[in-house]
Parts: sequence; C-alpha cells; structure tokens
Amino acid sequence: MRPTSKRSRSHALVAKLSPIFHHLRPFSQVSKHLVVLALVATPLYAQAALPAAIQAALSRADLTEADISIIITPVGDKNASHLPAPIQVIDSQSDSSSESTSQPALMTNATSDTNNSGQKTTQSDTRDEKNHLVQPSTLVTIEQRTIKKREQALHAYTDDPYTYQSLESIPTVLGDSSKTTVIDDHNSQENGNTDSKMGTPSIKMSFSPLLSHQPDVARTPASTMKLVPSFIALDTLGAGFVWHTRVYHTGLVIGDRLHGDLVIQGSGDPKMTHERLAQLLYKVQSSGIHHIDGDIIIDSAVFKNITKDPAAFDNSPLRPYNASPDGFLVNFSTIGIKSYPLDNGQASLTYTPQLANYQLPTTINTRSASCGQASYSLSPQWQTKQLLLNADLPSSCGEHVFYVAYPDAKDFAARIIAEKWQALGNTLSGDVITQEVPYAGTKSLKSTHGLTALSMSPLPIVSYPSLNLTQQIYDINHFSNNVMAEQVALSIGAYGNAKGVKTHDETPVNTHNNASSLYQFGKPATTDYPAALQSINQWWQTNLSTPPPHLTNGSGLCRDCTITAANLSELLTYAYDSPSFDAYINSLGVAGVSGTITAHGERLPESAAIGRAWIKTGTLNNVTSMAGYVKGLSGQDYVVVGLINSEQSLNTYTARPVLDAMLDWTAEH
Repeated sequence: MRPTSKRSRSHALVAKLSPIFHHLRPFSQVSKHLVVLALVATPLYAQAALPAAIQAALSRADLTEADISIIITPVGDKNASHLPAPIQVIDSQSDSSSESTSQPALMTNATSDTNNSGQKTTQSDTRDEKNHLVQPSTLVTIEQRTIKKREQALHAYTDDPYTYQSLESIPTVLGDSSKTTVIDDHNSQENGNTDSKMGTPSIKMSFSPLLSHQPDVARTPASTMKLVPSFIALDTLGAGFVWHTRVYHTGLVIGDRLHGDLVIQGSGDPKMTHERLAQLLYKVQSSGIHHIDGDIIIDSAVFKNITKDPAAFDNSPLRPYNASPDGFLVNFSTIGIKSYPLDNGQASLTYTPQLANYQLPTTINTRSASCGQASYSLSPQWQTKQLLLNADLPSSCGEHVFYVAYPDAKDFAARIIAEKWQALGNTLSGDVITQEVPYAGTKSLKSTHGLTALSMSPLPIVSYPSLNLTQQIYDINHFSNNVMAEQVALSIGAYGNAKGVKTHDETPVNTHNNASSLYQFGKPATTDYPAALQSINQWWQTNLSTPPPHLTNGSGLCRDCTITAANLSELLTYAYDSPSFDAYINSLGVAGVSGTITAHGERLPESAAIGRAWIKTGTLNNVTSMAGYVKGLSGQDYVVVGLINSEQSLNTYTARPVLDAMLDWTAEH
C-alpha cells in the first residue's frame, strides 16, 4: 500500500475543521487570524484523522476508530540506527524443477552505502561504539519461496510449530545467526555511565508522534504484554544472566553409592528441556554417584503459590500455552507425541520425554479425515497411571508430532527425573519428591538415621547453568512462549534484589545444619506473583513517566491485564537506547520472515514493512495487537504500537490486516 500523502491528510483535516471556521465568521478579521494561528500552532497529529490505508482496513474488518489505539513515534538518528539491517525478501523466478530439487539458500551481500530512497536496500546500522559513525553493514537477502516452504513444512509436521521450535531448538529461516548472544553485566551502569556503549552520557532524542490515536485508552494487550517483563528482566538482571540449578547431597558417598538423599535446588530456569535435565543428571553421575540409597528431593521453593489451573483461562488444559510455571519447570510440562503410519490401519506412537511408571499407548487406530488439530481431537486424558486416547488418529497426519501439556508440573518433573536417572544405568532406592519447601521441611516428614542424617554437603556437587537470558528472551518473544514469560517475570522478583530491585523479604529457614552449606546462603529469594508484579511496577515507576500497566501475570494470557499504547510506546522508546537493546530487538519476529509475524507477507504481499519491522504480536478472542520497531524507507526508525479490542469482532484474525496496514504505512515513511 502507498502512504497517505501529506496533501490528502491536510484535506481530511480541513474537512473536519470547516464547521469550526463556519461558526467563526461573525468574528472580526483579527479574531479569525488569531484562531487560525492557534490551530496551526497546535500539533496536528493529535487532531489528524487516521491514514486512509488504516481507515480502509478498519472498514473491511467491520471495526471503528474507537476499537483501536495507535501510536507511532520516531526514535534515534537515521544516520545511526540501532535496528538490525533490513532483510530483503525477493520473489525468485527460478523454474519449478529447481524448486523440487534444491532448497533455496539464504544469501548475504555486503553493501557499503545507504540508499536513502529505501528501495529494498539496507540502512547502515553498525555503530562505532565511540563515535556512532555509520559503518558498512550486511544486506540479508532471502527468497520468498524459502520462507513459504519452511512454513508449509512446519505446519505439515506439527500443529504446534512454536512449541516445536522452542522445545527442539529448531532455528528459524534466518538460522542461528538470528539468536544474537549478548553478554552485558551492566558494569558501565554500575560505574556511573549512562550509556555503556559509549562510556559517556548519551543524547536522548525526543520526537512528537508521527501518528497518535487514543494512546491513553487502557486495553487488553494479549501477548504484546510479554514485551514488558522481557525487557525489564534484561534491564535489571542483564542480558547475560543465567539461572543456576544446583545439586547437593546429604549423608556420605562411599564408592559410587550415596548413603543419603540427592537434593536438586530449582532456580526457576525457564528452559530446562528434557535433554538439559539429562545433562544435569549425567553430571551428577560423573561426580561419582551411580546409586542412591535415599530419595531425590526437588526443592522448587524459589517460586511459591504460583501453580495455576491449566483449564481456568479457556478450558484447554492440554495446550502447552496453558502450562503452569514452577520453580523446577521441566520441558514446559509438555510431552511430544510422534505418530508413524503403519500398513495395517494403525499408527505407532512414540513419546518425548518418557515418563517413569506411567503407561503410554504405543499404537492407535487411524481413520480417514484431515489432520487438523489432531492432538486435541484425540481427547487425551491424563489419568493417574495412564494416558487414554479417546478417538482414532486421522490417517492424513502421517508422520506428525503433537504436543500435549501434563496437568501437574511437579509430578511431571519427578517422573522424568526417575526415568532419566534409570536410563543412565543408575539406581534409586527411594522416591523422587518435588515440593515447594526447602529440604529440611521435606525430610521432616520422614525419619532420618545413620549416614542419611548427616548434614548437607557444603558445596554443590553440580552447578548447572541455564541458557542465558538473551537466548531465553528469544524464545519468549519470537515464539510467544507463555510459560517461559511467566518464569522470567517471576525471576525478576526472585533475583531482582541483587540488581537493585526491591522484593519482599523472605526469612531463611536455617534448619538441619544448613547454615554451613551454600544450599542455604546461595539460594535465590522465594517469590510469588504479588512480589514479582510489585518489582515490575517499581521498575516502571522509577524509569518511566506513564502509569504502570495492570498485570496479573507475565505472559498476557489474561483478560484482566490492561496496558495503553502510550505505555508500550514509552517502554519501547526507553529500550531503544538501553545497553540490552540488541538482545531485545533480536528476540522479535521479523515481518514477513520469521516468528509470529511471518504471515504478514502473505496478508500484505507488497508491504514495505516486509523485512523492515521487528514485531511482537498478540492474539486473544476479541484482541489483536502488534508492537515493536519499524525502519522507514527514509532510514528513520520508529516505535510502533497498535492495540485492537472489539466485542464485535468474533474472529480476531479479521483485525490483523488493520495492523498490517499500520506497519506498511509506517515503513513507507
């Protein structure tokens, strides 16, 4: 779509103001000149009508201007952009035979100049850290068919592509290079510098909005709310922050046998996949322990009272996006079920990860039907000791993977640990116990005697670091991972006090001689939702001027959460000049290319925003939202926020083209 010209916008403005001039005719000529001067002096963006392209999209979606809030604000210096290089998406003219024999590759070409007309080239955006001089950057070029083939393959293989990519760490179409790992411990800030990239105070540039429409109306944001805790975590904890899951033991190790309990101290790690859990247990084995004459105790006390009913939000407890956070969350409490078609009217089923002491069906009958949302049409039921599948599998699913959430995060973790420990060839005489209490509180339920009664090891036998925060934020915003967002939001409350964010005081439980062990002194502060949300509000009040948004969780999977477009715009503008911005911007999807905004190119094939907009989307019933950054064709960077709430829109996907038009209109500038 073409941008609305300044002339057409001024005509719309004059049309709206003409009744005012009509009533001013009785006044004197001097009075008329004063009124006209006052109108000209007033910022026109506040009175201007929405651009024609956005108005047309609203009309097609059967929405009104009252249903939407938009604010688009220039940020930074066009000659020293903070945004990544745009991605050029080309329409390949290769013949169909080449398409079937080879996968088009992503291409990069070096460019040393900037085309200010913006015709499908990149703005140089690699800044010299000392003088911000513009340096050559790399133009990334990718074929449209590469994006389309990848999306088709993902949706053919799984009906939950974002869980698949997040759990299996499958790179996007841009590859692993899109996951920029930024390590920033805020040393420069601690030394008193206001801009760690320069070492000198930075100049904050302030602009009037290019477009502002109902910016102060509080609306339900859906998943664009993830932008709030993800940036606050980066700003308070640092882009290189890691969670440490530590393993201790009581009693004594004699030979390869532990006469005591193995104690795993959960840290709130958002992405303890089953593979990473296996690595942790392998490190325990490598320390010399193969047999445990006692229990494995999982201390998940870092988060308390945060378990939620997975059916409460939308009565879909099996969907991974409804998984509950936990102090020791494993594999998002989600199991992958892979089907393989057989020749006898059945399909075989395999499960990842495996669950100890739990029966999982290995075959299922097939029926003639389209695959669709097969994982849910099967009506799985998690019973006490077995999984029941109450329908046949559509034969069209072929080799396909489904993801189903387990209802109890603690029981899920315990079963996986038991299975992984045994799979390593080890033995356990006791049980795997997972509770939100420290070790002493758990063992008080059981009598201790002999070697088992000896105190906790002074140092952990294993200290297992998580992926860093930059990598975790990528999954949260690129794949809109709800439970990871919850883990990060809660972690602000648990770890933020070490970075200057006040959290509620938690009195240590100093029993069972833990005072001599790092288990007691090295543990994070216990936190809950009220404390974590208080920390987020406090950060907001300290750093920003708009009133804090209303959050009840960190993911946006809530209908009582509200935020204004002005809130999000101010946060994104603040982030633009922060030391952690590289980690933040690289976590967002690229319009028409990757993440949850990939389909922008299909909905609006000629959009100028393709490859030039870094966006977080949000979708709930009657809610559609987008927020992020756009690099205009002029080279100017923009913060863009659009929130649509409408009870009249039964299908929120009809509202997405309105926000697509918003991105396109912004990119044209």
